[in-house]
Amino acid sequence: MRTIEAIKHPLKGELTVPGDKSIGHRAVIFSAIAGGRSRVLNLSGGEDNLRTVQAFEDLGVAVRREGKGLSIEGKGWDGLHAPGGVIDCGNSGTTMRLLSGVLAGRPFTATLDGDQSLRRRPMQRVIDPLGRMGARISSRNGKGLAPLEIRGATLRAIRYATAVASAQVKSAIILAGLQAEGITVVEEPQHTRDHTEIMARAFGADITVKGNSIAVGGRQGLSARDLRVPGDLSSAAFLVVAAAVIPGSDLIVRDVGYNPTRSGVLDVLRRMGARIEILNPREESGEPVADLRVLGGRLKGVDIGPEMVARTIDEYPILAVAAALAEGKTTISGARELRYKESDRIATMTSELRKLGVEVEEREDGMTIAGRERLKGAGVNTYGDHRVAMALSVAGLGADGGVTIDDSACADVSFPGFFELLERLRRS
Repeated sequence: MRTIEAIKHPLKGELTVPGDKSIGHRAVIFSAIAGGRSRVLNLSGGEDNLRTVQAFEDLGVAVRREGKGLSIEGKGWDGLHAPGGVIDCGNSGTTMRLLSGVLAGRPFTATLDGDQSLRRRPMQRVIDPLGRMGARISSRNGKGLAPLEIRGATLRAIRYATAVASAQVKSAIILAGLQAEGITVVEEPQHTRDHTEIMARAFGADITVKGNSIAVGGRQGLSARDLRVPGDLSSAAFLVVAAAVIPGSDLIVRDVGYNPTRSGVLDVLRRMGARIEILNPREESGEPVADLRVLGGRLKGVDIGPEMVARTIDEYPILAVAAALAEGKTTISGARELRYKESDRIATMTSELRKLGVEVEEREDGMTIAGRERLKGAGVNTYGDHRVAMALSVAGLGADGGVTIDDSACADVSFPGFFELLERLRRS
């Protein structure tokens, strides 16, 4: 348990956040399946990224830690071999889904499993397209849940329209498509984060994007390269909101990935009245990067509609906290996918914000939140969800009496050291 006390002064200073989790997964994956030695700098030490590293070590890839980075000795697709046991994906849905795409085309059988939270998350959405490509994947009780047994095969290219806007599903198909005979096409209902497409090009893949359609040529070899992972915008969002809701704050977060497919949270906060400046914009390893400056004030409620889901999917918990401390009502709609994350984030944020005195109306695809000037202190549950834990901690800064978190350790999945950083800011 950990208590976050209310803050009595503005947040000021400069800081950095861990490397982007989404980009980190892909950097490790492409380095492992490329030919030659790649170096990955600024990989997050969070548990999710480390699960992907361990998975490829289990598949025979040599990984060496070098200071704040990794040296990965890729031997191409054929350098992967059958693991000696079950590959444990922990809490990481990205590890499980993207690795499914890699394993679909390998000539051996492997089993992927995870913790109880991951075992509840839907995997049929990757089983179906990979099965159409020729892989044989069986799931627990045939219900599309982990553990997954993947029997790789010679894959055939397909054209596939995803039922939900999911970068993980898209990425699994792209990774399988790189091994298939012919050109694989993925069509999305909404354009999702494009880190896989950027990374594939960086490693030499032939991939074409037209609108919401992605085409990838098969039987492709990849070439090693060095790259640096930018800071994680989803992690920075907790600190951005903390500064935005506290009048007088002036906080700079350095070296943050600013990919337009991920920056919806900043667009929403600006509509709420947040003053956010983009400083020193640049490009690193194909990804837009910038420093974020946040000036605090009072936010106002807004409508966050279905068009924002793909660009904001990981930031809804902290946006719910921003709404709770805003003037007026905020309505979130079209976000039913939140019910299938590490926890049911619609239900969990509804129940926990109510404990803090916030009036919340829950709906199947979202919620309406009536903002307050101050929250009331209480004990809250994280449900083992790292983003819920960090969002409620930020709420504690604006809660009379503070907020007591039942499980702060779950934040280590994506942001190790988050609570220590938050406490330093609170005391500074």
